[in-house]
Amino acid sequence: MLDWFAAWGVYSVTGFVFRDVLMPLAKGTLEDYTKDFLKDCIRDFSGRFEDNTLNTVVGKALKEFLELVQQELEDAEVSQVEVEEYSPALTKFIHNSSVKGILGSGFQDECSSLDTQGLGNLWYQLNLRSLPEDFDWEQVGKRYLRKVKALIRESPELREILDSQKLEAIARYTQESAGIIPEFDLRRYQEGLREAYGNLRLDSLDTTGCAYNALKLWRIFIAQNVRKVHEVLPQVYELPKEHQQRSREKDQLDSEFQFGELDRYQRVYSEAPIQSVLDVINDKQNYPYLVILGDPGSGKSTLLQYLALIYAQSPLQNAISLAIPILIELRTYMRNRDLGQCQNFLEFLHQSSGAICHLNQHQLQEQLKAGNVLMLFDGLDEVFDPGKREDVITDIHRFTNEYPDVQVIVTSRVIGYKPQRLRDGEFHHFLLQELDEKQIQDFIYRWHELTFTDEVDKTWKRERLQRAIDTSKAVRELAGNPLLLTMMAILNRNQELPRDRPELYHQASRVLLHQWDVERALIEDSRLDPKTIDYKDKQAMLRRVAYFMQATDQGLAGNLIRREDLEQILTEYLRTIDVNQARLVARVLIRQLRERNFILCYLGADYYGFVHRTFLEYFCAGEFIWQFKETQRLSLEGLKTEVFGKHWRDESWHEVLRLIVGMIEESRFAGEIIEYLMNQEGEDEKFMNVFLAAQCLEEVKNRREIEATDKRLMDCLKKLQDYVKIEYSYRRNIISWEVSGKAVTAIAITWKQDPDTLPLLKQLIQSDDNGGVQCAAIRELARGWKDEPWLFELLYNCAINDPFKRENDWEDNPRQIALERIIKLYPNHPKTLTLLHDRAENDTDEKVRKFAQKKLKQFTQNH
Repeated sequence: MLDWFAAWGVYSVTGFVFRDVLMPLAKGTLEDYTKDFLKDCIRDFSGRFEDNTLNTVVGKALKEFLELVQQELEDAEVSQVEVEEYSPALTKFIHNSSVKGILGSGFQDECSSLDTQGLGNLWYQLNLRSLPEDFDWEQVGKRYLRKVKALIRESPELREILDSQKLEAIARYTQESAGIIPEFDLRRYQEGLREAYGNLRLDSLDTTGCAYNALKLWRIFIAQNVRKVHEVLPQVYELPKEHQQRSREKDQLDSEFQFGELDRYQRVYSEAPIQSVLDVINDKQNYPYLVILGDPGSGKSTLLQYLALIYAQSPLQNAISLAIPILIELRTYMRNRDLGQCQNFLEFLHQSSGAICHLNQHQLQEQLKAGNVLMLFDGLDEVFDPGKREDVITDIHRFTNEYPDVQVIVTSRVIGYKPQRLRDGEFHHFLLQELDEKQIQDFIYRWHELTFTDEVDKTWKRERLQRAIDTSKAVRELAGNPLLLTMMAILNRNQELPRDRPELYHQASRVLLHQWDVERALIEDSRLDPKTIDYKDKQAMLRRVAYFMQATDQGLAGNLIRREDLEQILTEYLRTIDVNQARLVARVLIRQLRERNFILCYLGADYYGFVHRTFLEYFCAGEFIWQFKETQRLSLEGLKTEVFGKHWRDESWHEVLRLIVGMIEESRFAGEIIEYLMNQEGEDEKFMNVFLAAQCLEEVKNRREIEATDKRLMDCLKKLQDYVKIEYSYRRNIISWEVSGKAVTAIAITWKQDPDTLPLLKQLIQSDDNGGVQCAAIRELARGWKDEPWLFELLYNCAINDPFKRENDWEDNPRQIALERIIKLYPNHPKTLTLLHDRAENDTDEKVRKFAQKKLKQFTQNH
């Protein structure tokens, strides 16, 4: 027997302490170890051991690996004695079959990185001695790979063996292309899944130039909720989001959208329980076949990719016990089927281009018959041709009949989906729900933890985005869509939401309108010539649509347009850009804006509306700005009198008016509009003009340029703050109380950064006898200064001390408002429970006592 220690160079390494680790190999198990180590690199070991080349190289590779581990331990300041104590753990580690496979993969010609995450997971799973916190497996892997490449260069015999393997691989590829069966390599399949789906795809969203290559999908993924759909009628789920929200809040549809049986279907759907989509998928016994429906950008494809990555991220010895996920993008499958590359799903996976990794269809069939596969079909709606879509459904039916024990999941957009055939195949249908408040918070936290390194910047940006969603109803509506929430997170790096929300709406509409182009739809219609109609054209058309809608009898509040009017507006625009057969193209566009772009929805009775009211308001404001800046059909005076003067009394217009101010680049023009609003007589409207002026001031990016206007508005609001006192002699009613409270709120929000604002709010709490003023000040302190260490004591004092007598039943009690905020912000504070007990028993106001008793009961149940 050779002196393997000498052959491996172990004697020459000063301080090397792992001889006990390598000793068992040198005493007779080396040949078997080498076969396991290089099994993925060398197919045939017969006749390869006469010159001991492979044994020598494997021993040298192990020596290099162990030496790197030792160096990493020493760099982590582990003492020499402690380093030696790792020998038993390393002995067990290098004899693990998965570890051998990972280390041996470094000898593969195409290997550019080692599975260091797998090494780290295996060390943990084998329950070995804990490594130092800053032990870096990735660093070990990089250095080890360089050492392996050097070993290959230094050994002519090894190079000859590996080169022969390349020739064999070429021969196998040639045979495979002629119909010879490929291998069933699950490790390589895992790697292919990680490469294909591991990173979050943000190319179409990221307009900032930032790189997110390290942002892994499985770390950012949020499991959404679903509701079961008993009757898949798109009209039931196609209502504008604002009406859906109202329906949930009131448990009824708005009267103008009740269309007979649709109302009943909507009620049945809304009563279905909400479940986690992962819980539904894991319930294979009850739901072997699933269709997951959702809006564009709702996360359907991401869900399937995440399911595949669960398998890909598992160590191979664990993954063997899991169902093998097979994810097929149906659009790619049908394209290859049309080209004659495959006739069914197994052939697609066996030899067709577009498959993640070619898998031996005979071995795959064995797994399918055993039910050890999770079949994922993504994007049924992406197969546009109705006839081909029917062919795909037939293939899915054939697949489930042939492999009844395999769980199958299909995804599709809900609009345009026809459920009958898959329902006949016992598929259960579930609709993805929008992200709820907790899920949005979870996403925002994870995003900033994973994409920011500076702690201060991370916290500030995270809180800014969360605050924008909490305070802006329009921004919150969009945040429920995962695609648009991701867009917000990207823009939040450099944009201040909600003030810069016009840029958010522009980018969001760009993504929705650009991702799914109209050219392909035109090509599919043989009557029409292909014409590039980009997202800018679509935005221009939608500006005209929104502008038309605001001038109708229902106005912006209605969010309604007749098909005839919509078609005419699009036709007229298309003619201006020389589109042939403009009316036919307009009809194609309407269908695409509804089914693909998620901008318009069909309301029945030949009416359409914007899915998100936000886009109606944005495009309407954009048209006024276009007329003001580009075509100059609208002067500043006309903007003031014909737009603001005509609509400031209508709250459904307020967001449009605010957006107009935010989209005007010249601060002086914005200042003139704000001055115009302040000069209106608004007492009969509870000074709505002044409060709107304050909201518009928030939209101005450079307020220093209109400093005089800024100050005048502040003075005006301070007078309204005392409105209840001024009007007390003849206006003892809720209106004066409400105006005073709103004035305090406006000051706190619009001038939060002003150094005088915080002292003013504290003073009002302590000395103002107007309950509306006190309540507003408490609310704004809790909202704007919630992280300040002094806030709890201030709220605590407000909850127990109130020197003023409260005579009006309709007034909010400041003690109750303070108590509400304490429960929300400080549920775990040691004084909170004691305070609740005290107020429940001792408060002089019966309403406050009952409120405290109710909250105390809930608090006790939850804690």
